[in-house]
Amino acid sequence: MPSRILPLLVCLPLIFVTLSARADNWPNWRGPNNSGVTQETNLPTTWSKDENVAWRVDLPGAAGSTPVIWGDRIFLTSVDGDDLVLICLDAAGKQLWKKTVGQGNRVVRGDEGNSASASPVTDGKHVWCFFTTGDLACFDLDGKEVWKTNLQKRFGKFDIQFGLTSTPVLYDGKLYLQLIHSGGAKVIALDADTGAEVWQIKRESDAYAECEHSYASPMIYNDGQLRFLLTHGADYSIAYDLENGKELWRVGGLHPPAGYDETLRFVASPLASPGLIVVPSAKRGKLVAVKPDSSGNITDKADSYLWKFDTTPDVPSPLAVGDYVYLCRENGNLICLERETGKELYEERTHRDRHRASPVYGGGKIYLTSRDGQVTVVKPGPDFEILAENKLDEEISASPAISGGRIYLRTFQALWAIGPK
Repeated sequence: MPSRILPLLVCLPLIFVTLSARADNWPNWRGPNNSGVTQETNLPTTWSKDENVAWRVDLPGAAGSTPVIWGDRIFLTSVDGDDLVLICLDAAGKQLWKKTVGQGNRVVRGDEGNSASASPVTDGKHVWCFFTTGDLACFDLDGKEVWKTNLQKRFGKFDIQFGLTSTPVLYDGKLYLQLIHSGGAKVIALDADTGAEVWQIKRESDAYAECEHSYASPMIYNDGQLRFLLTHGADYSIAYDLENGKELWRVGGLHPPAGYDETLRFVASPLASPGLIVVPSAKRGKLVAVKPDSSGNITDKADSYLWKFDTTPDVPSPLAVGDYVYLCRENGNLICLERETGKELYEERTHRDRHRASPVYGGGKIYLTSRDGQVTVVKPGPDFEILAENKLDEEISASPAISGGRIYLRTFQALWAIGPK
């Protein structure tokens, strides 16, 4: 008996270290599992411009993209004049390299976005970045270009009012992108190592006017048994087979009861959590929770829904923590729902300003980020409680990233590392 126990005891620390290292990474804009949730603990609760700041690094231009982090490498996209660039920093804030991927920045709606709105994604060996110009590139961690392509040249010109801002999602050696616009919507899978096409499909929809446009990003659903790609836009969330692009199911009916809203473009991305798909819409549209193992067009199939809710976040994506689902509205109101039933437990006011960033969770705290640079820290659970309100006084539309005990906040002017030095 002792001889069997000892090897197990020796292996346990190694297993723990491995799991901790994985939890430290923030490989895409919604974190380790595309959920906005990290298992890290001891994260900062309070900070200011002068307190609890490890460092602040000026950036060459504004962007709404979220940094991604692997080990001691931080990757983020930015504009630099008219150039569209990918930047790599180390954990001390030192720039290791900067690569120009394309040219032709376009600012939209004054301060609402530009051509560096999609976030990069990394697997710890390579990093991929995409810009609204259609430029898509892969680099190794030392900044060497592996491949580069332009999706408009390969799959057709983008016809979308404010630019195609969708972030690619990486899974099992493939890079998946949703190109949802008026010029011929497609979903594509590329070989992540080479950029070669694995498959492409036409994304069918009866949406029209501005509803044909989507600013949301695809997600991967994976509960250990069921796995699929989830796309969002043009009036529907649609699930596809990861291997061949076959449509598995779709859900629509997300417009408000008053009728079809021709400006109901989707910005918030869906939440794909084990056993639960939360599908937001926009503005005064609906939000629904559906069963992941659905089949066909489930819009009118009552038994495919877990619950429905009359209010949707317009831009921030939903967040699920434990038994609860959280919706951060554009005005800063936070809604808490029971995960199992969709019952509303509260809707409470936080900081009254535009909220474009999606909420994240870590260390027993929910972080809500407003455009004027304030991060409101909220205690999770059925009872509303604000733990702290932290101001940087720099505009933010990017979602926070969490890694190594720090919270990384990308403002229009700089990247801040909040936490220990």
